[in-house]
Amino acid sequence: MTNNFQQILELGQQVQARLSQLQTELGQRTVSSSSGGGMVTATADGRGKIRALKIDPAAVEGGDIEMLEDLVLAAVSEAQTRAQSLYEEEMKKVSGGLPMPFQLPEL
Repeated sequence: MTNNFQQILELGQQVQARLSQLQTELGQRTVSSSSGGGMVTATADGRGKIRALKIDPAAVEGGDIEMLEDLVLAAVSEAQTRAQSLYEEEMKKVSGGLPMPFQLPEL
């Protein structure tokens, strides 16, 4: 029984170390999304934090601020959705397909 508990603790430590490494890696990876035919592009890191926002000058020429706001919102929302998908893919790799957080087995 003690040996099984030790193995579970070691596995937990390995998963925790990998999760910490994954958080660092995700902070360095980026995903992008654009809206309005490329008029607005948002770039997020793998944790969903917006890192860059580019607006084509043509998007503001008409003075339609409401349209620009919609384009920015659409690009940012999609970039964050892509970041969430990236995060979930990487978590599946770390957990071996187990749902996270997973439950420890009954001892």
